[in-house]
Amino acid sequence: MSQVDNRQRGGGRTSSSQNEGRRNTQGTSRRTGQSYRQNSSYQPRRGKKRRRGPQYGVTKVLLGIIIAVASVMGVMAAVKVVGQKTKDTEVISSTVSETELKKDVKVDDISITGMSREEAREAIEKKYPWQMKVTYKEEEYQLKNLLDSKVETLLEEIYTKEPKESYTLSLEGMDEEVKAEVKAIAEKWDVAAKNGSISGFDKKTGEFVYAGEQNGVVIDQDKLTSDILTQLKTKNFKADIPATGKEVAPKITEAQAKQLYKVIGTYTTTTTSNSDRNKNIELASAALDGMILKPGEEFSFNKTTGERSSAKGYRPAGAYLNGVLVEEPGGGVCQVSSTLYNAVVFSGLTTTERHAHSYEPSYVTPGEDAMVSFGGPDMKFVNNSSSAIAIRTSFSKQKLKISIVGIPILEEGVTLSMTSKKTAELDAPAPVYEEDQTLQPNEQKIVKAETKGSRWVTNLVTKKNGTVTSDEFFHNSTYRGKPATIKRNTSGVVVPATNPSETGGGAGSQSGGETTAAHGSEGPGSTANTETQPEKPTTPETQPTKAQGPADNGGEASSATENIIPPNPLN
Repeated sequence: MSQVDNRQRGGGRTSSSQNEGRRNTQGTSRRTGQSYRQNSSYQPRRGKKRRRGPQYGVTKVLLGIIIAVASVMGVMAAVKVVGQKTKDTEVISSTVSETELKKDVKVDDISITGMSREEAREAIEKKYPWQMKVTYKEEEYQLKNLLDSKVETLLEEIYTKEPKESYTLSLEGMDEEVKAEVKAIAEKWDVAAKNGSISGFDKKTGEFVYAGEQNGVVIDQDKLTSDILTQLKTKNFKADIPATGKEVAPKITEAQAKQLYKVIGTYTTTTTSNSDRNKNIELASAALDGMILKPGEEFSFNKTTGERSSAKGYRPAGAYLNGVLVEEPGGGVCQVSSTLYNAVVFSGLTTTERHAHSYEPSYVTPGEDAMVSFGGPDMKFVNNSSSAIAIRTSFSKQKLKISIVGIPILEEGVTLSMTSKKTAELDAPAPVYEEDQTLQPNEQKIVKAETKGSRWVTNLVTKKNGTVTSDEFFHNSTYRGKPATIKRNTSGVVVPATNPSETGGGAGSQSGGETTAAHGSEGPGSTANTETQPEKPTTPETQPTKAQGPADNGGEASSATENIIPPNPLN
């Protein structure tokens, strides 16, 4: 046998021996440790190891087969998933795009065979173009397409269920949709009848101007609804349907209005003897006199009077600016807004904005005031009646009277009033000390007592023929207190008083004495709210008279109606 054959059969044994021989030349110790590899016992071990080679090859083959099988299975699974996804996609696509109908299908006489859902819709709309409109005199109203919902419902049935051969586009059950459209038409063309009412006030003559009544027009909604439904049933979607208007007479003629208008709410307050303050009250009340508000219109005190400035004739009067007593044009106008507020409430009108003062007012019961400041807090109300109303004012001999003139809002025998109750007393701020060397060392004199703050709750009381039928919460009001003013001598030096009457005298008094304040008008350029500072009356003739009933502290109120002689109420 040749050496080559021997190498092939022995698996390269010669090469292994040569390698062993070369390793034996590397040192005595290594030759000693490896010499056993050259004896006969070593050769069978290597031969045995090589005999496992074919088994190892079989294992590799088996492993390869397993891997190949796994790969094939994976590919098959992937193909199955892809196939399933493709199938699902086809199903979804069929639902979304609505594939063409295979079956012969007609809607009325329209064939939609072989059409997609969108194509079928276009075919129906082409057959039935929507052009229905309503006309009234020279105006037109294009009805919204009432077919859309019906066509969509029909196509949903055809394309999601097993289709039939023939369908009819039904227009039944459209009453509510048609009524909604007719209501929109009526809102566009209805004209409300106008009652005879006051429309203005001639300040020169002191007389109201009356506007005559006017007939209104109301679209006949029942007839128009019936006409539209008839055209729908006959599928005349190009119909031009005429609307019919019915004339409506007003409830109140001009002659009747002159008899019906009366004072429906009034309130009176007493002012002080301060001429500047009274001038401001006169100007503000004059700005309100004869003011006409139409039904639904909102009144604004600040908008009506405008800025209370020197240019308009308003005079400086005591007012609080950031808690400090100053002279500001317009001091006193809050008495006008508060007087008006009471008259408005008693009339049954709706107040939309009202603010309490910072300090308790003296001319109305606390809780029943209405502070205003130009550019800031306002007093507003809405004419919630069905007729125009007017404001009348009069100011004479320190009596301010404001009335609301209108056709009664409240039922006959019904009156409104306010009742207010103090619910808490608040601590006054820390005292203000002033040095006075006419006093003995450590001596103190109170020249102005502190004023406590307070909280008030106001209820609205309703009476029917004098009997209370309702007594409900209306609003809350909180007022600040005022510090005491105390004189003292902490210098240790006593200076004799030049005038004995000045010792401990009434420092801090102003124009007859300081009382509580109310917001007035901001002065020119002022950014803070001011509060008017009314004087305290010093004589019995100028003391406020306390009225019985809902008003107090100088208020005289009435919500009962007063008959007046038209056309000059409250002249």
